Amino acid sequence: MTKNYRQGQILKLIRTKKIGTQEELARELKEEGIETTQVTLSRDIRELGLAKTADGYREILPDPTGPSLAQVMAEYLLDVRLAQNMVILKTSTGSANSLAVALDQEDWAEVAGTVAGDDTVLVVCWDNQRAKTVQERLLGYVNQ
Repeated sequence: MTKNYRQGQILKLIRTKKIGTQEELARELKEEGIETTQVTLSRDIRELGLAKTADGYREILPDPTGPSLAQVMAEYLLDVRLAQNMVILKTSTGSANSLAVALDQEDWAEVAGTVAGDDTVLVVCWDNQRAKTVQERLLGYVNQ
């Protein structure tokens, strides 16, 4: 079990359930097959920047310091293609990662994840219809 995977599961849990204590979080992780110590869990909470609120643990979102999706698309996007449940974004050389980060920060429910190469971003959606919706939304940025 890698640290990144464990921390990803912690984020998934706090986003979907009200978890108010480290003990509850440890129990939920154990149900997912992830055993962890209190020390490791405390470190994960600190590293993830989680805060304990009245509604349980929550992410403390940093101030957005990067360019917006609209800015990145205007600067780097060359083409938008649809391939079943995926949207392929072609960018100028070396710009795919910047576009993928900006898209990831949007946190669209239709998007399962992104993968960036040098000049291509693969946007994986949950199904074909959601991919079409994402394609149309992205093309809306281009047609502004």
